[in-house]
Amino acid sequence: MVMGVSGSGKTTLATLLGERLGWVTAEADDFHPQANIAKMASGRPLDDADRWMWLSAIRDWMSGHSAPETGTVVTCSALRRRYRDLLRQAEGVVRFIHVTGDPSTIARRVERRSGHFMPPALLPSQLQALEPLDADEDGITLPNNTTPQDLADRALAALGLQPRFPRTGPHARN
Repeated sequence: MVMGVSGSGKTTLATLLGERLGWVTAEADDFHPQANIAKMASGRPLDDADRWMWLSAIRDWMSGHSAPETGTVVTCSALRRRYRDLLRQAEGVVRFIHVTGDPSTIARRVERRSGHFMPPALLPSQLQALEPLDADEDGITLPNNTTPQDLADRALAALGLQPRFPRTGPHARN
């Protein structure tokens, strides 16, 4: 599970990890009911009541794609420990990669993207709600201060995961 606030780089990292590991990927935003999307699009942050069905759907999807020789990579803000506790109920091992970054850099990313329902005005509420991983949670924290490929390399190494497929693209090493 790749977690963090909107604009932190979750989707880019999850896509690379999914490709390199050969695992199925999912974007948590795709699990939101229309009411949640409408609420965020209008500039109102979600509350816990809005999140439980959404988080349960993500957990159930992960369980449905659980297999001994493979895994899933899911992006999800997973801002609070209690949300991560629910997600950890999925079958298999659930590990977190908390992608962090400078708030002003993240804000610029959110402001520049188009076609996303979450307006930049909601970023401060996410930063305020964010509870970083606790020491007893299975996961790592990675500052997003390098290229996406290097961030994926760091994530794989820190989690002890071996990619099935080599790096590709302009940053691939020979």
